[in-house]
Amino acid sequence: MKLLSRFTLLLFVIGTIVACGAEKKDQQPPMSNADYVEQSSFTTLQGDSIDISDFEGKVVMIDFWETWCKPCLASFSGIDSLKSKYPDDFEVLAVTPGFTDNKNDAKTFAENHNYNFTYAMDSNNLHQKLGVQGIPFKVFVDANGTFISSSLGSLGPDGDYKKIKTIIENHKNSVGKKQ
Repeated sequence: MKLLSRFTLLLFVIGTIVACGAEKKDQQPPMSNADYVEQSSFTTLQGDSIDISDFEGKVVMIDFWETWCKPCLASFSGIDSLKSKYPDDFEVLAVTPGFTDNKNDAKTFAENHNYNFTYAMDSNNLHQKLGVQGIPFKVFVDANGTFISSSLGSLGPDGDYKKIKTIIENHKNSVGKKQ
């Protein structure tokens, strides 16, 4: 009798594990980081909504930054130079995640610096979806709107310039091509 009840208990446990692990047919698979990036949208400092898809045909760098971040600011000049060098192939979204800066902080910075960036707020919390815990944090999207890569930190102004230039060169003509 003891053997039969142990066997019944074992069958019950196995059945429960299998049933709990079964996938529901109406359940959507979880979104990946690439999905979040490719579907991301932001709010410009003027209050307009922009989507990654608005920049199709250009390599897009989403640069999570804040006004107090010295490594972020140290690379801005080189990034702006790349923006000038590749005006038809490269877009910079300077996105404030709102760790400590607010819209007014970003707006004051933008008004006092002549960088050719699209400044925005992370109004849909992409940084949280990606698990960003520090800045600078850069996310790259190719000319088709497909996620390329992301990175935390800085290689210094020269290192960042070289890395970003390589990404632009490798992905600027990717429209219509599968990567």
